[in-house]
Amino acid sequence: MLSKKAIIGSIASLGFLFGVTSSTAFANSNHEMPVSENLQTTAFKPIQQPLLIKGAVTIGGLALIGLELWWFLLSKPKSQKAEAHNGIQEVNITVDGGYEPSRVVVNAGQPVRLNFLRRDPSSCLEEIRLPDFRIAQDLPLNKVTAITLTPAQPGTYTFTCGMNMYRGVVEVKPVMPLTSK
Repeated sequence: MLSKKAIIGSIASLGFLFGVTSSTAFANSNHEMPVSENLQTTAFKPIQQPLLIKGAVTIGGLALIGLELWWFLLSKPKSQKAEAHNGIQEVNITVDGGYEPSRVVVNAGQPVRLNFLRRDPSSCLEEIRLPDFRIAQDLPLNKVTAITLTPAQPGTYTFTCGMNMYRGVVEVKPVMPLTSK
């Protein structure tokens, strides 16, 4: 087997050989520039485009800008209201390139069970963090991990992946008292 020094020495020798031969070939070549009477070096030649093409490119660019603005600013995240089962509000969340749904709506003062099913094998999504509830939990691949919490106050509570790249929200609504007339 060749040693590291032999390989590096061979590559350096080839580089030196090619450098010397190309310098010799360049030194023997004719260095005179051809003289042209019609040579223009002061300005570029403008390329004329039909007005239809200019308009189509402009409209296409504006459409792409509009699509980008809608995607990042105006599209709402998918939300789901928790369903109550035996006094516990429950939501199933699929973890696959993010969280689906990424917004969960629950009522304040009632226990909530978030069932996370991780389908994405990336290392970023192998942990879920709910910092407001001081919860950090590993999410095994292709298994449901239940996290139970009881939000006392209405508000918006964020949950993130272990690297804080993917985010979701638990939106806690106040419980409306029943009024009789």
